[in-house]
Amino acid sequence: MATQARREPAFPLSRLPGVIPTIGFLFVGAIVLWLVINLAKTPDAFYDAALIGLSNGAVYGLVALGYTLVYGILQLINFAHGDVFMLGGMITTTFVGSVFGLHESESVGVLLYTIPLMLIVAMAACAAINVTVEAIAYRPLRGAPRLAPLITAIGTSFILQNIALAIYKERPVELPSPLLPNGSIFSIGGVDYTWNRLIVLMVTVPVLVGLMWLVQGTRQGKAMRATAQDADAAAMMGISVNRTISFTFAIAGGLAGAGGVLYALYFTSVKYDTGFTLGLIAFTAAVLGGIGNLPGAVLGALLIGMIQAFNERLTWGAPGSSWTTSIVFSILILILVFRPEGLMGERTPEGQ
Repeated sequence: MATQARREPAFPLSRLPGVIPTIGFLFVGAIVLWLVINLAKTPDAFYDAALIGLSNGAVYGLVALGYTLVYGILQLINFAHGDVFMLGGMITTTFVGSVFGLHESESVGVLLYTIPLMLIVAMAACAAINVTVEAIAYRPLRGAPRLAPLITAIGTSFILQNIALAIYKERPVELPSPLLPNGSIFSIGGVDYTWNRLIVLMVTVPVLVGLMWLVQGTRQGKAMRATAQDADAAAMMGISVNRTISFTFAIAGGLAGAGGVLYALYFTSVKYDTGFTLGLIAFTAAVLGGIGNLPGAVLGALLIGMIQAFNERLTWGAPGSSWTTSIVFSILILILVFRPEGLMGERTPEGQ
């Protein structure tokens, strides 16, 4: 039987590359116009939303970097990463009340002394958890098809959630009272920039700069990049692949722990399923910026933080807070469909 000729579609996909950028530019232009109108109508709400988005995006950035580090070296989406972040937040709430005994109205000096201690404890604990997860759950499946470690990551996420549920129960774990001072440092457009927002950036910016230096300027960073490019070739050059991957998971876990500390101090409440939701948001940020690209993860996190804050805080034409989650995950779908390499990523052939 003769084979039938393939029918060409009425609108071939080859025409889409020219259409998609046009639609994208129009969409971005509409958003910019909406922001300009809100800035003109309610400048105080605009500045307040921008500052909140900056702080939230900084926390998302710490978690998104953990996703992008692990994906860059193993091509694995570690869906348990958000739950490691959650455990970091719960460890923080435990130490604040039972170990440090902090309470409301602590001076900035006291907080600047104790916050580094909380960061050290949470980052070390989360790094140990992440390394253990890699050794037990992921390392035995390193040569398996990609679906196997992906399913394992989802299962590990539920295991960590249930561990937190068994220890801390269903109710949110809350700080005794808000710790970060709300005093104003300076004002932008009539909106006060407070200490609690500054402390988030004081922690996040040095951590991000240190990570970039580690990856780009150290011997261990070179080993990480070599393993990400070709693990077999790296092994032949004398690099311990297992040790490098474990080190990468430790760094990712430490970033999650730092994010957990800031989240607990800033939002004052952590629940056993907090990491699931925020982890997905951070994953969306990593995909938006270009998963596997460190500056891209930070850019994506800041954009997601701004999108959330503007949608929830602006008063003219915003869908409202009930639509925030839908908007964030709609962005994830659109990025995966139209630009899977993200804003700063590079498209590579499958299998490379």
